[in-house]
Amino acid sequence: MKVGIFYGSETGNSEMLCEDIETELGDGFECDIQSLADVDPAEMQKDTFYIIVTSTYGNGDLPSTALPFEEALTEGKPDLKGIRFAIFGLGDMVFAETFAHGSMKLAEMMKAQGATQVGERGIHDASGFDMPEDIALPWVQEIMGLMQADKAA
Repeated sequence: MKVGIFYGSETGNSEMLCEDIETELGDGFECDIQSLADVDPAEMQKDTFYIIVTSTYGNGDLPSTALPFEEALTEGKPDLKGIRFAIFGLGDMVFAETFAHGSMKLAEMMKAQGATQVGERGIHDASGFDMPEDIALPWVQEIMGLMQADKAA
């Protein structure tokens, strides 16, 4: 299965987590890690499953590397019907009012263009005791289980 693993980041944490996710998936998947800055949503393929990891920046916004993707979604309004994705957000509950809003906003924008979200949005709280991978790796296994169940049905 082809898996596009995309990240939006200010500090590099999302990119590092994508590398951990690729390792967790193992050799049975054809993975491609890219910054959201380098992805045109109109070119996303229906035969690829997408895992998106993004932080939240400022007042609940997407990080700078995700802004070109956001702009392409909102201005270009690409048809994403048939595109399946899962999303994982990095945030900090110290900023409770906007905690992990970047990933929430991006998921809503993609669904508004017809994409289908698989599973629940994963979230990591930087002010907690767990490392991002402690939350993300079990989450990605659950998501891939949902994908396998869907494929078998």
